[in-house]
Amino acid sequence: MNASASTESSARRRWLLWAPALALMLLSGAWAAVKFSSTGKRAEVAAGYVAHVVCSCRYVGNRDLASCKTDLEPGMEIVSLEDNVDKRRVTAWVPTLAKRSASYDPEYGCLLKAP
Repeated sequence: MNASASTESSARRRWLLWAPALALMLLSGAWAAVKFSSTGKRAEVAAGYVAHVVCSCRYVGNRDLASCKTDLEPGMEIVSLEDNVDKRRVTAWVPTLAKRSASYDPEYGCLLKAP
């Protein structure tokens, strides 16, 4: 094996080691840029809005989940929803950006949990 082939092999190995780390740093930076921008803040507001509206509809208005989804504003389709009937809690989230929960209290109604 000659010196130039050895150098190429060494450079290729270094690139294979550093490429995943570089890709991870770039993806992390892109995620942070979106998470802490106005888009991320809007995702937080949307998740809180959906959690509170659906919790109030389900546990104050005593309606089923399918009926409650019709109360949401247009554009809320991106927000996912989970209803925990045992704990009387609704959790809403925008994937990878925001997550909020609202729980029913018989005395105060539905209350958003702190983010």
